[in-house]
Amino acid sequence: MSTLSIGALHSEPGTKTRGTVPADLGTLTADIPLTLVNGAHPGPRILITAGVHGGEFTGIDAATRLAALLEPGEVHGQVVVCPVANPPAVYRGRLGISPLDGVNINRVFPGDSEGGPTDRLAAWLFSNLVDGADAYVDLHSGGIDEVLKDFVGYRLTGDPELDARTADMAGALGIEDVIFGMNADGGNSHAAAARQGVPAILVETGQLGERDADTARRLVESLYGVLGRLGVLETKPQDGQTVRAWVWAAGVTAETTGLWYPEFTAGDDVTEGQVLGRVIDPADGQEHKILSPAAGRIFYGMRGLTIAPGAELAAIAAPAPRDPER
Repeated sequence: MSTLSIGALHSEPGTKTRGTVPADLGTLTADIPLTLVNGAHPGPRILITAGVHGGEFTGIDAATRLAALLEPGEVHGQVVVCPVANPPAVYRGRLGISPLDGVNINRVFPGDSEGGPTDRLAAWLFSNLVDGADAYVDLHSGGIDEVLKDFVGYRLTGDPELDARTADMAGALGIEDVIFGMNADGGNSHAAAARQGVPAILVETGQLGERDADTARRLVESLYGVLGRLGVLETKPQDGQTVRAWVWAAGVTAETTGLWYPEFTAGDDVTEGQVLGRVIDPADGQEHKILSPAAGRIFYGMRGLTIAPGAELAAIAAPAPRDPER
């Protein structure tokens, strides 16, 4: 058993430490809140983050609740909980992008320690939190203008052992819809972690920036299920839940500025070519129909009225093949 240390925060075996660690972002410093739970028994190190984006409150709430509930005497291994991974976006922006530089941090992982503020923050999170972790859970929610159907996401890497461990984590949450990407490309936190050999899952629960206590408590129960599956807690595994596997089929983004009138909600099944909504130009009233580029189920979508080019309007997944290529 060893001391768990991140920056100036230290937790001896059998103890829990809470505080903040400064992250140098070049033009300013961000204080990253952390709870270090160093168990009384040997086991793996698990990282749980939330607050990667602003306006996504369920994960932040659940991570904070979990940090308060975990008792070192019951923990086998170490748990690092970071409830607000991106303070500028959470406290000042409440959007997917940072008010510091307009960058979505979940597109630039593992970051760049010599880059702009958001790239530097991503690099800090990776070097201080992800490196050394044996498993990683990143909590997200539907933002203040986004409807969402709860799901778990992960990336296939081509490493059968790593993919199997990640799939096992995803199934332990008790969330019925699991969506996987066919590769680990891109700047998402869980994809970048997977490329480094860390089993990593994305958990999406809650929508429209809600702060519902029951939803947060259910997410805490799901996290207990994962920690139990990983051997960190002596909890009974979730059972009786049928997992439905999906693959991402298409994303729909806005091509014009205007007013968005969607004709779907999260969880709706759509066909290719179906009208998903309309964009109205407030200057001349011209209407642009938005058609679905693929058949499948909508797992999240935009509910805000005003949109600009590049805004995500909908994300569609299709049922996964029985034996996806790995």
